[in-house]
Amino acid sequence: MLIVVAFFAVVVVRLIDIQIVRAAEYDAASAGKMSLPATVFAPRGDITDANGIVLADAILKYDVTMSPRNAREFERGTGENMHKVSTEEAAMEIASITGQKPEDILGAISSSLTANPNADFAYVTRGVGVEQFRALNQLEIPWLYFEQIPSRAYPNGSVAGNLLGYVGSDGTALAGLELTQDSCLAGENGQETYERGADGVRIPGSTVTSVQAKQGSQLRLTIDSDLQWYAQQVLATQAQAQDARFGIAVVLEVKTGKLRAVADYPSVDPNNVDATPEQYRGSYAFAAPYEPGSTMKSLTAAMVVDTGMADHASRVEAPSLMEFANGARVKDSSDHDPNLTLQGVLVESSNVGMSLFGEGLSPDQRFSYMTKFGLGQPTAVGFLGESAGILYDPEQWDNQTYYNMFFGQGLAATAVQMAGAYQAIGNNGIRLPVRLVEECTSPDGAVTAPSLPESVRVVSASAAQEVTGMLEGVVTNGWLGPQLTIPGYRVAAKTGTAEMSAGDGTYSTSFIVSIAGLIPAEDPQYVVLVTLANPSSNSTAAVAPVIHDLMEQVVKQYRIQPSTSNSPYWPVTY
Repeated sequence: MLIVVAFFAVVVVRLIDIQIVRAAEYDAASAGKMSLPATVFAPRGDITDANGIVLADAILKYDVTMSPRNAREFERGTGENMHKVSTEEAAMEIASITGQKPEDILGAISSSLTANPNADFAYVTRGVGVEQFRALNQLEIPWLYFEQIPSRAYPNGSVAGNLLGYVGSDGTALAGLELTQDSCLAGENGQETYERGADGVRIPGSTVTSVQAKQGSQLRLTIDSDLQWYAQQVLATQAQAQDARFGIAVVLEVKTGKLRAVADYPSVDPNNVDATPEQYRGSYAFAAPYEPGSTMKSLTAAMVVDTGMADHASRVEAPSLMEFANGARVKDSSDHDPNLTLQGVLVESSNVGMSLFGEGLSPDQRFSYMTKFGLGQPTAVGFLGESAGILYDPEQWDNQTYYNMFFGQGLAATAVQMAGAYQAIGNNGIRLPVRLVEECTSPDGAVTAPSLPESVRVVSASAAQEVTGMLEGVVTNGWLGPQLTIPGYRVAAKTGTAEMSAGDGTYSTSFIVSIAGLIPAEDPQYVVLVTLANPSSNSTAAVAPVIHDLMEQVVKQYRIQPSTSNSPYWPVTY
């Protein structure tokens, strides 16, 4: 009896010590081993086009993990169907779903246990889709676990891919609008706690959510995905036919400053970023400034008309080669009648003629006009990696640059900047801020629009209309007129060819060619600009099919009424 009493006394004392005296200590120790925190990932907001078509959305993916120390034979089934499944058989089943080799899975188990005999965690594979997750879950392998991870899908593939950017495997924004608009798109992750048993399996009903996850907001763009797709198709077709290094196509709405299409070639599919070389994963339309060449002559013409120094009928004697008083030499690309009007200078694309008309402008006047046209400064879009272009202060102009800038050399602009300058011409001389983002809408319905700078009066309405009329003459009288004509519509356009930089301060033997157009010319609604770098033909004829097809698609898609008046006929020579 004394022995029995003594035994129970020891047990009682031990129970008091465990359950009362050291209860808190044991609770804390067990909680650290059984109660585990987990992040509840918040889905990113969708990115849509102007019409609500989803370009990027959040999807569920899973990391597949395992407990190496528990990776052993187990029983599957019930009753008469109960059978044993070996670790090797389980590895074969997993591999058949994930696309791995069974030996890779077995090797991961072995190496984990070699490093730590009690290893309770190792990756099987990462980022599997919902279908693979379901198939793996149905295997009912007790030492196999799944972790939800944030992921992204781009249902339209490469459509606007160079604008959208992409996210990393952990859901972190890495490029494009995904990164610059992350404050809109990113959600706020939540937190939960759950308990698990000694075998590592989560105990049902033990999950407690401490912080609710908050979904990201929806980002709506100004891009029209249908027009964007079409622009990418026609641009890629011609760029490949011309073996061009890269290509750009921009469609800008004149009355609003909204970008309806910004196509880059090569393009990137955010679902498979590695398939595109790194240098082509952004947008050249924003990031690659080039010498605009003769498309700059439209801006110079607007300057001289706005100051009252000339109009379409003003005359100049412009030989094909001329040396100016300061020693600068200017040459035209081909011979022509030297007796040109300002209209003729644009039609013949005479460097000499435009220099003679422009030299009456003071350097400060020219610099002011170019700044108001948006050159030398990033657009209001603020795109990732966007270039401000190159526009030197007048004090830095040498004698040759002084004249070269009249016809688009000695300065550089991006395709979007040049489209913005033509938007000002088409909009009666008022340049609107270029827009790519329409609005950000939070899950509770609150809408936030981007802040934009004020519009800028660049030239008078009469000067802008005069220049637009002369650009119509480039189409009706110019050598590319037949390729640029859209039946039933008045079209205004200007071609441009410029040598590309060799990267060492000199010019290379490559050319960048472009055409900027306004349609319909009597009341411009859209700017269409196309650029190809180093096409095999080295001619603006290389881009004519693209801008023609794009303008034709624009009038169809936006149901622009045909022109009811004729283009003006202004003499080219005198």
